[in-house]
Amino acid sequence: MSGVTRMDKVRNEYIRGSLKVAPVTEKLKGNRLSWYGHVKRRDETHVTKAVMNLHVDGWRGRGRPKKRWMDCGRTDMKEKGVDDSMTGDRTEWKKKTCCADPK
Repeated sequence: MSGVTRMDKVRNEYIRGSLKVAPVTEKLKGNRLSWYGHVKRRDETHVTKAVMNLHVDGWRGRGRPKKRWMDCGRTDMKEKGVDDSMTGDRTEWKKKTCCADPK
């Protein structure tokens, strides 16, 4: 796309800066939080909201706990400085969680 190959040994940050594209990880965080806000604004009877509020007690295996979707969501919210109470205002939520490409 930009005419650079791996043989040129150009750093990813330089290529992203010249193409004006945000890092993939930031885009993933923004999309994950966008979906979370969408589900939180749904009515209480909707299936996705019911599943998100579902809490299952069960057997815990040995070792490190598996990373769940909500664990990632909590860390993303902490990084962006938002919490559950902000999901009601759609425009404010999008403004704080969206990751736009740099100009």
